[in-house]
Amino acid sequence: MVAFGKKLKARQIQEWQAYYINYKLMKKKVKQYAHQIEVGTLERRHVLKDFSRMLDNQIEKIVLFLLEQQGLLASKLAKLREQHDTLEQQPEISQITELREGYRVVGYDLLKLLYFVEMNAIGLRKILKKFDKRFRYRFTDYYVKSRANHPYSQLQQVFKHVGLGAVVGAVSRNLHELQDCQGSYLSIYDPPALPLQDPVVDSIKAAVDRLTHSTNFLNFMAQHALIMQEELPAPAEEQIDEERYHYVSLLLNLANTFLYMVNTYIIVPTADNYSMSLGAAATVCGIVIGAMAVAQVFSSVYFSAWSNRSYFRPLVFSSIVLFVGNAMYALAYDLNSLTMLLLGRLFCGFGSARAVNRRYISDCVPLKIRMQASAGFVSASALGMACGPALAGILQINFKIYKLTFNAMTLPGWVMAVAWLVYLIWLWFSFKEPSRDVEENNSPHASDSETAEKNTLEKGLKQPLLITSEEQQEDDEDAEADGSEEVSQESRRPATSIASAYRLLTPSVKVQLLIYFMLKYAMEILLSESSVVTTYYFSWSTSTVAVFLACLGLTVLPVNIVVGSYISNMFEDRQILLASEIMVCVGILLSFHVIIPYSVPQYVCSGLIMFVSAEVLEGVNLSLLSRVMSSRLSRGTYNGGLLSTEAGTIARVIADATITMAGFLGQSQLLNITLLPSLLICIISIAATCFTYNSLY
Repeated sequence: MVAFGKKLKARQIQEWQAYYINYKLMKKKVKQYAHQIEVGTLERRHVLKDFSRMLDNQIEKIVLFLLEQQGLLASKLAKLREQHDTLEQQPEISQITELREGYRVVGYDLLKLLYFVEMNAIGLRKILKKFDKRFRYRFTDYYVKSRANHPYSQLQQVFKHVGLGAVVGAVSRNLHELQDCQGSYLSIYDPPALPLQDPVVDSIKAAVDRLTHSTNFLNFMAQHALIMQEELPAPAEEQIDEERYHYVSLLLNLANTFLYMVNTYIIVPTADNYSMSLGAAATVCGIVIGAMAVAQVFSSVYFSAWSNRSYFRPLVFSSIVLFVGNAMYALAYDLNSLTMLLLGRLFCGFGSARAVNRRYISDCVPLKIRMQASAGFVSASALGMACGPALAGILQINFKIYKLTFNAMTLPGWVMAVAWLVYLIWLWFSFKEPSRDVEENNSPHASDSETAEKNTLEKGLKQPLLITSEEQQEDDEDAEADGSEEVSQESRRPATSIASAYRLLTPSVKVQLLIYFMLKYAMEILLSESSVVTTYYFSWSTSTVAVFLACLGLTVLPVNIVVGSYISNMFEDRQILLASEIMVCVGILLSFHVIIPYSVPQYVCSGLIMFVSAEVLEGVNLSLLSRVMSSRLSRGTYNGGLLSTEAGTIARVIADATITMAGFLGQSQLLNITLLPSLLICIISIAATCFTYNSLY
């Protein structure tokens, strides 16, 4: 992974080189300040004042040049406008074509300017983060708030691209008017506007979207999926992405994600009744539900390794295993075999291809739509989680065909077996295996031609402005400090085992994984024991339990929309993180049955508080995790996605085992006994969060 300073230097527009942020100088000053404070030759307040002044000077240099370039673009547009007015009186095809080409040239100049703004915005953000980390001081909060909210703010020009909107509008509107639309008097301002098929306008729109907050929700959802992305990818990497991308194959991966989540939760409302029909206790449902998670602990590893060589074969294997597993689950009733029931669920867990789904999006989806694909992954999971229990509530019928019984307990297995069979047929005929040769034979290369420069600008501007990991920033810092051309091979090599991956985890990452473990444990306790608890206390039917669980699942997307679009803009992520942990703790405390008779409002309200807070916590936690995870964990078999999956899966296994073991004490004690570990882990995670962030800031 090449250091950001080297990328900044390599991708600067040469004639504008003097006007970029001097990232290397500012980083050296941060080191110099640290040394001077350490030896006692400089006070902290002088450091803050001097660094603020330096930042102000850098931003002023950028902004004044930006205004100068905007003026030049405005002059060119004014001249083109004069030509345009002349052509309206005496239109000629050749001159119209020439005029359109003139607007396109201005469009490409605008792209260069947007790329200039983007590179400087990334540099400013990185140097502020580096300063905060080195001095354990929230300087970024002070600097951004004091500068951005000032009436004469220059920072707004960089981060909000003030003034560029008028240039964007002028280029887009005039190209739209010059488009061959005979008989149309519509402009871009008239709804519905006619679509403008021009590559430069598409590139400009993508660039503007990236420099605004319009993609906040997609950003949040993408990080929720923990599909990590490089901040400044090489143009050649985008070409590889385009050649490997296949839309139907992406849909098949999202369908696999959806079906697997349906498969996971469709048995929850009926698992206790199924266990009792086979002669076991109702609380054995914990083992029945958790068997799938036990197998997933192992399947995640081999599917992640398998995806290094193929995507098609793992998905085929997954579909076949899930078909067999669901058939075994359904047949267990007629065979009167609890062993067959558990083996069926184990087979389903061995078919978990979520690691392949994540890896496909990360490796084979073009960067310009990877954020949307990642958000689609999260949405498919949430929809599957809601549809599973809802489908179980619908399947309340009872009939026999020959010796096979179809009822509320076996129909989930039969329905999912048929679904996986249909999916397998679709997969076999429609999936396109990405070419591995493209990845091996292509390497980044420079081109001096004007066309290559335009392509670089168009593609580079479409990448998401995501913050990369702190670990990667440390690698960058070390590489530039040593004067090396690039980071060593060792620093770029992915982890080769779980142990080596664990050694790459910083204390803050370990805390994030602990939080993820806690929230998955609490959610699994709530969901898996819901049927047993509600039957014991409220005599709920299977349909009622299914409706309750489906309603919980349906809150996932609205909650993520609110957090991603609004709350994340109002508060810092760590503030949302701590508040969500506290609310999860409140939900757990309210769930306990102490003295008063246990009521439906108490159970539903406490469960809703716990579940919604855990969903908020999961999104924010994975968002933070994607930022602080080592760049070496963004690829290979033992990647960050695998680690988070394993942490969550192990939490589910332990939670389901807790339900079964607590069942030996009787159903009257089940609720309180299973909530105690949830409360303890939650308190520990809150304490760890407070300690970690207090030590960092």
